[in-house]
Amino acid sequence: MAGESSYPKIAQLKNVAAFRARLAELGVDIPVDERVLTAGEGSPLARLIGVAGFEVGNRWCIHPMEGWDANRDGSPSMHTLRRWRNFGLSGAKLIWGGEAAAVRADGRANPNQTMAVESNRAGLAALLRELQDAHREAFGTLDGLFVGLQLTHSGRFCKPDDHHKSAPRIAYHHPLLDAKFKIDPSDESIVWTDAEIERLVDDYVAAARLAYDVGFRFVDVKACHGYLLHEFLSARRRPGRFGGDLASRSRVLTTIVERVRDEVPQLAIGVRLSVFDSVPYTSVAGLSEAGHKGRPMDYDKLLPYDCGFGVSADDPLAIDLTEPLELMRSLAERGVAMINVTCGSPYYNPHLQRPAIFPPIDDYQPPEDPLVGVTRQIDTVRRCKEALPHVPMVGSGYSYLQEYLAPVAQAVVREGWTDFVGLGRMVLAYPELPADTLAGSAMERKRICRTFSDCTTAPRNGLVSGCYPLDPYYKSLPEREELLEIKQRWQA
Repeated sequence: MAGESSYPKIAQLKNVAAFRARLAELGVDIPVDERVLTAGEGSPLARLIGVAGFEVGNRWCIHPMEGWDANRDGSPSMHTLRRWRNFGLSGAKLIWGGEAAAVRADGRANPNQTMAVESNRAGLAALLRELQDAHREAFGTLDGLFVGLQLTHSGRFCKPDDHHKSAPRIAYHHPLLDAKFKIDPSDESIVWTDAEIERLVDDYVAAARLAYDVGFRFVDVKACHGYLLHEFLSARRRPGRFGGDLASRSRVLTTIVERVRDEVPQLAIGVRLSVFDSVPYTSVAGLSEAGHKGRPMDYDKLLPYDCGFGVSADDPLAIDLTEPLELMRSLAERGVAMINVTCGSPYYNPHLQRPAIFPPIDDYQPPEDPLVGVTRQIDTVRRCKEALPHVPMVGSGYSYLQEYLAPVAQAVVREGWTDFVGLGRMVLAYPELPADTLAGSAMERKRICRTFSDCTTAPRNGLVSGCYPLDPYYKSLPEREELLEIKQRWQA
C-alpha cells in the first residue's frame, strides 16, 4: 500500500513477551497481564463501581461515536439504530454518550449529525430503546447499565448544511488553526459574542432536560477534540467574561454544568475532556507521498505559546497538566460525577488523539510509533487519577493495542491507573469484545480493528462512517465501492 507506515504491526508481535519487548525498545512502559481473567474468576474488568449513586456493572465503557449517518433532521437512520444496538450487545455497562448530539442545528459537524433538540425527542428515545432492548436480549437484564448522551457544539468545525462547506463559529482567532483551515483572521462575524454564548448555554440546558425526559441517566458536556467548549479552554486572547484566565476560559463549561446540576438535579453529569493538546500538525496531500510523516506547524513566533490547553507555554509539544487538573477539581466541586480523559483533535493532530498505523487517506503519516501515543494517553490518565483519586475516570486510546487490548485493560484497572477502559473504533469492528472478554471467549482475530481509518476516510468524503474492511454490513453497502474508488484516486 502506498504510504504504509514503517512501524511494526501489532499482529507481528506474537505474544506478551514480544509486546513488552517492543514497548521497551520504544522506551515506554504500560502494565500488561499474561492472562485475561473471566468475570467468574474475579476479573478486575468485572468489578462494580459507584458513579453518581448508581452501581455500574463493569469497567468497560463505549465512547461516543458519530456515524455521520442520521437523517437530515437529526433523527436516527437504520445505520444509527444498528450502531446503538451494537453498543447494547457489547456487554459494556457504561455507554458514554453513545452519540455526539448537537444542541442546535448550526452546531453540527456534518449535516447528518444526531441532534439533541425537541423535534428529535422520538429519535433519541428510539436510540436508547434500541440499545436497551439489545442489552436485555443478550444479557437478560439492564442491571448495572449506565447510559448517557453526549451534548456538543462543533464550533470551528461546523458543517451543518454541506459535508464540504465549513461554517465555523469560533471562540477566538487561533493563528495556526486559522491558517490551516483557511479562516480569515480578520473575520469577527464568526467569533461568538458573550450574548450569543449566554443563549448557547440555554440550548445545552434544554438538551440536558430533554435527555433526562427521554430516559438517559447522564449527559456528557463535551469539551474535547477541538470542538467549541474545548477551544474556549485555550482562549487567552479572547477579551471579556469568557477569555483570559482559566476561570474565565472555562466559564462556558462550568456555567453549563452548574445550570444542568441545578435545573435537572436528577441527571448525572460527565465531561469528556481533552486534558492536553499540541500545536496543529501539517497534513500531506494524499498517500502518494509515501512515508512522509506529519510535523508540527511553525510555532516559534508564537512563543510563549498562549493558544493551547494542557501544554507548556515554552514548549507546546510538551504536556503540562497544571491547568487541566485545576479544571477537573473545579468540575468535581460543581457536581461532575465522572471524567472521560482524552486529548488533542482528529482535525489537526490525530496521531495524538487516536493512534493508528494507517491514517485517513488525506492525512499525514504518524510521526511516532502509535504505541507511543497509546502509552502517552494511558499514562496521562494515571496521572489524573493519582491527582483526583475519588473521581471516576475513563481512559481512551486503546483500540490500537488490538490483541493486547484486553491484557492491558485488565492490568491498568487492576493497578488503579483508570476506573474504566473506553473503546471507540474497536467497537465498530467487534462490538462484542467486552462480553467475550468477560466470558473467557478468545478474541475473534478477524474482527479486531487494525486502524485502517476507513471509518474516518468515509465521512471526510461525505459517506457514512463504519468499519468497511471488517463489518459485513458495511462491506455490503454501495458506499463501500465509492470509498474504494476515492482511495484509488488518492493513491494514483
